[in-house]
Amino acid sequence: MAPLFKQARQQRILQAVRENGHITVAELSRHCQISAVTIRRDLRELAAQGLLRRSHGGALLAIPESPEAPVIQRMGSQADIKGLIGRAAAALVADGESVFLGSGSTTAYVARYLAQRRSLNVVTNALNIASELAGAAGVTVVVTGGMLRASELSLIGHIAEQSLREVRVDKVIIGMRAISLEKGLTNDYLPEVMTDRAIISMAPQLILVADHTKFGQVAAAYVAPVERVTTLVTDNGTDPQILARLQELGIRVIVAERPR
Repeated sequence: MAPLFKQARQQRILQAVRENGHITVAELSRHCQISAVTIRRDLRELAAQGLLRRSHGGALLAIPESPEAPVIQRMGSQADIKGLIGRAAAALVADGESVFLGSGSTTAYVARYLAQRRSLNVVTNALNIASELAGAAGVTVVVTGGMLRASELSLIGHIAEQSLREVRVDKVIIGMRAISLEKGLTNDYLPEVMTDRAIISMAPQLILVADHTKFGQVAAAYVAPVERVTTLVTDNGTDPQILARLQELGIRVIVAERPR
């Protein structure tokens, strides 16, 4: 049997892991007729995508994460904290600026605090955020096209990505499913990754809004290194050691608190 190309080889690796539950590097090397070095590299890539787990000398089936609740349900979870984060993030946006607001429940709270602004341009791929700002007289809303991800009310895919190339913004404000100092920003929905990356590349200023539950987590799909963030807005429940590490990386950290 001739050696397999990378994509076919990785599919065969995944099939072997699914059939056996656990398989060694040596067994995969014989099965695919490829070196152990190449097999280990494939296992690292597949593990980074959340498709399997590395084990000593081989690989195991991945344990699926619990799916994130739909965005409408998440609006009521940690509502007070998300409101504080939304207020603090909105304060970073000046009248007359153009800003991109990504999908998610925390960014929806940012939108609520932007509704009274003047001469503000908001670009979004989220239908719930467009709805939040629909009656705001001083805000011009631009909505991308794209394929609807119903649970997030977000528009994703190549049409959305093409739309993003047609606009310019001063700042990007996004949420993220999981944040790890070592593994970076990760999402739980692979088809959305390229849209996330297109959003992140829109402006040099990237403001990440995230409550304490998102830290120290890793989801299936890698989006970007944590160093890509320029400003983090979070709450006082986030581990101070994590915040200190982020500041050492040059990231501005804002801990949202109630006004006195």
